[in-house]
Formats: sequence, C-alpha cells, structure tokens
Amino acid sequence: MFAIVRTGGKQYRVAEGDKIAVEKLAGEAGDTITLGDVLLAGEGDKLEDASKVTVSAEIIAQAKSEKVIVFKKRRRHNYRRKNGHRQQMTLLRITSVGAAKKAPAKKTEKQEDAA
Repeated sequence: MFAIVRTGGKQYRVAEGDKIAVEKLAGEAGDTITLGDVLLAGEGDKLEDASKVTVSAEIIAQAKSEKVIVFKKRRRHNYRRKNGHRQQMTLLRITSVGAAKKAPAKKTEKQEDAA
C-alpha cells in the first residue's frame, strides 16, 4: 500500500519500509510519529479513502542537508558576497501505511439495559 503525504510544504509518496528526508520535525532518534496530512492512498491501481489511512514513521536521525552556496555579485562595482546554508532535516523510516484503527463503540443505555 502507498500513500501521498504532505509535510514541510512538500509532498512525498511513501510505502512501508521507505526512508525519506523531510523538513525538520520535533523529536529524537527512535521516536515514532504519525504523519497526519494524507492526500491520497491506494494499492496498485485501486485508490482508497485518504481520511481513513494513517502513516506512521520512526525518526532515524536529525541531520543537516547538503550545503548550498549563495553567491551574490554586481558587475563593475567590486561587490561580492559568498554565503553558505545547510538546511535542518529529519530522516524518517516509514513503519506502517494502513487503515486507521477504529475506537471501540460505546454502549448506549438501551444496549446496557438489554445486557
């Protein structure tokens, strides 16, 4: 089963066992989180109701991505600025993609009286 989830302003196609790098999420290595914004879910060609699907993931590590060089220059003005940036990211391992567990049904007064 696969799902399309949105986190950090980006969308990811995930399946059980996948590893993905997303924008930094709160938590430490070993913590389990639930990716709540599921946009689409399905198996093969068949699509399912995304509101009934949950995606659980385990945090592998908090890390930094590759360095991006920011270089600014204005011609003929002796203006040069070099700067670097490394974005914070979280490495996730998808542990499960599946139907949400339903809460146990509460007994009403009529059912309690009948029992």
